[in-house]
Amino acid sequence: MKIHRLPRRPLGVMCAMALLALTSVAQAQWKWKDADGRVQYSDRPPPPNVAEKDILQRPSNATRALSAPPAQSASQPAAAAAVPGRPASEPSSRDKVERERKAAEDKARGEAMAENCRQAQNRQRLLESGVRLRTGEPGGETQPMTEQMRQEQIRQMQVVISTQCK
Repeated sequence: MKIHRLPRRPLGVMCAMALLALTSVAQAQWKWKDADGRVQYSDRPPPPNVAEKDILQRPSNATRALSAPPAQSASQPAAAAAVPGRPASEPSSRDKVERERKAAEDKARGEAMAENCRQAQNRQRLLESGVRLRTGEPGGETQPMTEQMRQEQIRQMQVVISTQCK
């Protein structure tokens, strides 16, 4: 019986195709004209002083980071800095993004506290149920939980519940 070996060419073709698939990520570049009119390429957004009209190409999934407006010269009136159609009292996009970020952090913190609360309540119910429990030792061995250990863990769960459950 003769054993046929597959040629290595399919493996090489598959590796080449995988590398080609990764090149789309490497091509995600910014392209813009600098102050001197030269075309610049980078994988990072252009500096804030580059006008939107000078950005020639941007990655499809990227947005330019919000930046502070350039400082006004004494010859420019302050009213020119205001965006037409938007009242001066309306918060800027940067403030909105910051508020959204803080709201997301607060939400995540609240969800973590709720999860800690739920776990502590479940653990306390288990400890108070009287079910025989075992505790783990650092060496990997287990031993039956004594009543003193059970009461100490119940006190710990009560502290967690009082701080996390609000």
